[in-house]
Parts: sequence; C-alpha cells; structure tokens
Amino acid sequence: MHRIFTPLTSAVTYSRWLHMFIPAAAASVWFFISDAFWAPLLFAVPIGLIPAMRLEEGIQAQLLLTPSERGRPDASIAAASSSSWAERWRTVLWLELRLLISAGAILALWLPVASVELVLSAAGRPPGGLAEALDPHWWNVLLAPLPIVPLLVLVVLGGRLSTAAARWLLGPSPTDRLTVLEGLTEELLERNRMARELHDSIGHALTVAVVQAGAARAADDPAFTERALAAIEETGRDALEDLERVLRVLRESGTPVSRRPTLAEAERLLDSARSSGAKVDARVSGDLGLVPAPVSREGYRILQESLTNVLRHAGPVSVRVTITVDGGRLELEVANPLSGAAGLPGSGSGLRGIRERAALLGGKARAESREDEWRVSVSLPLDGIRWSDAVHRSSGR
Repeated sequence: MHRIFTPLTSAVTYSRWLHMFIPAAAASVWFFISDAFWAPLLFAVPIGLIPAMRLEEGIQAQLLLTPSERGRPDASIAAASSSSWAERWRTVLWLELRLLISAGAILALWLPVASVELVLSAAGRPPGGLAEALDPHWWNVLLAPLPIVPLLVLVVLGGRLSTAAARWLLGPSPTDRLTVLEGLTEELLERNRMARELHDSIGHALTVAVVQAGAARAADDPAFTERALAAIEETGRDALEDLERVLRVLRESGTPVSRRPTLAEAERLLDSARSSGAKVDARVSGDLGLVPAPVSREGYRILQESLTNVLRHAGPVSVRVTITVDGGRLELEVANPLSGAAGLPGSGSGLRGIRERAALLGGKARAESREDEWRVSVSLPLDGIRWSDAVHRSSGR
C-alpha cells in the first residue's frame, strides 16, 4: 500500500503533470479559433523539423520530467539541437505524442471540477460538467471522491508515459553518447595525470628534504646546514605551489591549469639535486625550443622522477644526465653508478609513472643496469602523428 501512494508524495509527479499541461494550453488556444482538432497535430510537423526545437524540448523535459538528471553528462534526455534528419523526425514524433498525451491533461482538469460539482449538487444545485447526468441529491457528496481516483492515475501514468517517450525520442544519439564518453575519459585522464604530477613533485620534495637533512646532520658544518635548509625551503615551496595548483583545478572545474614547467627549466631540477650532494654532469645537445610543449612538460616530469629515484635509492652519488634533440625525437638518459642493492630502484610507482608518460606520447622508456650503472632511458617522438590525440587529453587544458 505504501508503494502505491509513494508517487503521490513525489514532487516530480506534479512537475510531470505540469509538463503535460503545456501543450494542452497551446492546443486550447487553437480550439478558441477553430474546432479542427487535427490542426495542431499538422502544425507540429514543420515546428519539429527546426533543429533548435529538439534543444528546447530537451531542456524542458530535463527540467520537468527528469529534474534529478538535469545538467548531468549522462542524462537520459539530451539537450542538444538536431544534427540529422533522423533526429528531426524523432522530434516531430515527440511533439505529436505530447499533444496526444495532453488530452489526458485536459481530462484531468475536468475531474476535480466534477468532484466540486458533486459536492454542490448535495445542496440542491444541478450538477454540470462530467456529472451533469446526475440529479441533485444529498448522497452525491459521497461520490465526490470518486473522480479523484482516475485523476491520480492520469497524473502518475501520464507523467511516466511522457518520461518514457522523451527518453526514447529525445534520448542521446550514438554521437552524443560518444561525446559524453570522451569527455568523461578526458576528465579521468586529466585527474590521473594530476595525481602523477603531484606524486612526482611531492615525492621529489620529500626526498630532497630527507637527503639534505641527513647530510646536514652528518656534516656538522653550519655553512652546509644553512645551504641544506635553503634547498629544503626552495624545494618545499615548489611542491606547495604544485599542490595548490592541483587542488585549485580539482575545486574549480572551470579553472584553467596554470603553466607547467618544461625542460627549459630543467636547470632548477639539476641544481636541486646538486644541493642535495649529488654530482650532476648534464649534457644538452640540440635545440630544446624545437620540443613541442606537451613533450617538454612530460620530459621535465620524467627527469624529475628519475633524479628523485637516484636520490632515494642511491643517495648523493654522481649522476650523468643527457638530453638530446635530434632526428625528430627527444632522447633523455639519467645514469648513476650502482652502489650495491641501494642503487637499484624497485618496481614502484616511480618507474611505472615514467613508462606511462612515455607511452602516452607514443615513446618508450627503459630502466636497466648496464656497465655498473643504473640507467633510465626515454625516447619520445617530436612529431604529432603518433601522440596528438593523447596529448590533447593530457595538455592541461
């Protein structure tokens, strides 16, 4: 019994009833002009062929029929103009069905009037409308609730019928669904990219801070301690800026992502590693200005993660960094001497993140021990043929 009366307490039931009344009101105006009941049905054909009509009907249906889905990218009713003749004719059919369903709304208007007429007839007034066939009698008041039953049935079933028809005829097309899916995929990829960036940046800052603090305590030199604290402060400030940027993007979906560092700023990473005690030998050949911005940004993060891995697993050792731009590719290599098991990074998220970044741009990443060295080598294409689609998703738009 509770399930039967639940729809009557739902606000959407009455917003759907209002949706049924809108075409009924328009048709009623026509009936004051002419008794040709078929004219509104004929007039709906050219109106439905207007592309913007599907947009208008979709917005109205979302607002009144499925308000809980309004604004959602996966809404079952689309709010977009017709992009094909098939969608135009489906809009025409929708308008025809709306007009037919509105006949139920007109009947629903007369049902409560019939209840009032039955109550008044109990006082001796001749009933009119749907109850005009009855004679005035006091027991007519007992019949007054009866028209309310079909009224409630019309309201609930008519609203559900309208909603089902709208989802069928105004629902998203395969193109709309693909667009929504691509948007959700882009959002997921963007959040994953920001999570990787945050991991790289915070991980780098914490690693530098730990190494610097340990070196300062071991050195027992006030000047070295001061330099170490300055390096920790600078690295921590950079990490906080990255954290604030990511949090701002997550809080405000419309906020553009601020400028991300590129390989042109790689010297900042190298200085940070040097201040941690590592001896960094950096060699750059080729013009970094020729590297497309998406590749340069990912290259910066790959270099950052590689240096972080060296400091985390091998400590302040000698590091050889080679950056080459040649033959339509960016080649990046970070090598450090093996110092026992400590020099071998594990299979954690750092190396996995490097491989994922390289694969995203159509490149390759390799980590291996060779000639008493641990080497991380990355090769990224500079041409947009293989990575343009992926970069479009990861470019921080």
